[in-house]
Amino acid sequence: MQIFGAYALLLAFVLAVYGILAGIVGLAAGHKRLQASAQRASLMVFPAVLAAVICLLGLIFHNDFSVAYIAEHSNRALPFYYKFAVLWSGQEGSLLFWSLVLSGYGYIALLTSGRRHPHLRGLVAIILSAIQAFFLLLNNFVASPFSSLPVGTPLDGSGLNPLLQYTQMDIHPPILYLGYIGFSIPFAFALAALIKRAPGDRWIQVTRLWSMIAWGFLTVGIVLGGYWAYKVLGWGGYWAWDPVENAAFLPWLTGTAFLHSVMMQEKRGMLKVWNVWLIFATFLLTIFGTFLTRSGIVSSVHAFAQSSIGNYFVVFLVTIVAVCLFTFMRNRRARRSANQLESTASRESGFLFNNFVLLVACFAILWGTLFPVLSEAIQGEKISVGREFFDRINIPLFLFLIFLTGVGPLLAWRRTSLGSLRRNFQWPALFGVAIVALLLGLGIRDAYPLVSFGLCGFVAATITSEFWRGARVVQRRGRSFPSAVVHLTMRNTRRYGGYIIHVGIILMAVGITGSAFNKDVEAPMPYGASMHIGPYQLTSQSYTQDDNANFSSEAEIIEVRRDGRDIATMYPSRRFYKASNQAQSMVAIRTRPLEDLYLVYAGDDPTSQQPILHAYLNPLIVWIWIGTLVVVFGILVALLPNRRADATRPLAVGETREVVHA
Repeated sequence: MQIFGAYALLLAFVLAVYGILAGIVGLAAGHKRLQASAQRASLMVFPAVLAAVICLLGLIFHNDFSVAYIAEHSNRALPFYYKFAVLWSGQEGSLLFWSLVLSGYGYIALLTSGRRHPHLRGLVAIILSAIQAFFLLLNNFVASPFSSLPVGTPLDGSGLNPLLQYTQMDIHPPILYLGYIGFSIPFAFALAALIKRAPGDRWIQVTRLWSMIAWGFLTVGIVLGGYWAYKVLGWGGYWAWDPVENAAFLPWLTGTAFLHSVMMQEKRGMLKVWNVWLIFATFLLTIFGTFLTRSGIVSSVHAFAQSSIGNYFVVFLVTIVAVCLFTFMRNRRARRSANQLESTASRESGFLFNNFVLLVACFAILWGTLFPVLSEAIQGEKISVGREFFDRINIPLFLFLIFLTGVGPLLAWRRTSLGSLRRNFQWPALFGVAIVALLLGLGIRDAYPLVSFGLCGFVAATITSEFWRGARVVQRRGRSFPSAVVHLTMRNTRRYGGYIIHVGIILMAVGITGSAFNKDVEAPMPYGASMHIGPYQLTSQSYTQDDNANFSSEAEIIEVRRDGRDIATMYPSRRFYKASNQAQSMVAIRTRPLEDLYLVYAGDDPTSQQPILHAYLNPLIVWIWIGTLVVVFGILVALLPNRRADATRPLAVGETREVVHA
């Protein structure tokens, strides 16, 4: 199985290289059969890589520790469901998984693009094969997951990293990879359209569709990473502006910018050059993020160990930039915009501001992430920037983005009249002000939560008014209001799905803003001791121990009281993993709509030998996870095709045909 997997990977590499060479020669010579052969070779990369992955999984589940990768990342006592996580837990396996996802995306994209974009299919296949060939080069000759140990087979492996032995890590990396790698498809179509000087904007539709899918996966992957950090790392937070967290966030920002500005190209024929470069930048940032994770140049709990593999990514990045620049300079005239901005009080202007803020945030985060590397290279001393730097720059930017999220739907295309502005802004603005007044009445004086909650209220009122106005029009046909909302949404899924996504983002913003009120207390908690945090009294009741083949554990039993009543019993604990000889805290969390009570058993104090309990009170954090579910629902709605109006049905007496404008 080991040899078969290695040969399957080698076959995949040969197919990818053949797809590049035969595709280029076939296009240059106009040889249709050679082009078809190249495209079939590109399609066959997926089953070859899939065969290699199945072989590696088979070796993992059979505990074949003669394979170096399995000996390093697995062990016999590892639970069945964590065996899958071994596939992407190390450098070699994660690169193989990357190749699998990329080839799978390419397989689907090439099969579905034949009818709609036959003129681009050949070039798209070549571009995807080139990307695939790079990763398969690494899989075969730099970081092979099928390498044997140089000495005898050990009886057991070193075990999976304790930080990865959580349910979230069985789903977080695959979903994040689906987001990261998914942007390869719109990149391939954008580059192919530029090379071909494709007329019209039909190619932008497939680019937008794949970008939405990739953006959705990336959004969920980032939030799942935050949820894992919150549940596992035991520091009471979910986002620390870690370099690898930032690396995932950067393409999310540029991808978000593209999904907004592409509407200007579809509606008004504007920003054609800008959109091409947004796609290029998003793909480049996914490769750059992969480089950061694997090169070891930044310190992160998420990064792989330092290795020379980063040099290959540098060459790949430089090559991509050179190809993009050369292609653009040669064919830039084909991407001239058809229209210009007519007014600052227009939806086009709102999208431009949106793009500007997103890219400023992207540059600031990139600068802060690379500053330690640059300072070490220039001055010989690594100077890190902390959370304060990122918060100080990005909080005002993201508050402005929330404001733009509410303003956009209130503006018309081309030009918005003063009367229309006043009429559309009146009620949402009053609702936002009412939220601020209510919070002031509750004693909140901090400017950040006041502004943030006020803006969230403004956006919520704006979106509600959009659904209300549209549904009232549909109601004239005798529908109930809920039925009218559903009908309205299905008539324009992209628009109203986008509004649902914005609702999810606002709920997430509410949860993030709650961090302004976080509290934490740390104290010794021997048997019978108590501590207070917020309205809660925590009392140590007892201790318990457990042992199994994978780990031993010790838990502290904490009684939770509020207003003199027993409301819960919580079990924060610590585990000691036997194979890796590593200890790990297991957090206990009590989640409610208004707050999370978060307990960490931090071990024994080295001086007094008394157990230490660290308690956190995190208001509103659950709304981050709820908001993510709403975002996912909005994405699914936006990806649905519009329901066509029944234009042939005769109208009843007094009935009119509703017109719902996009």
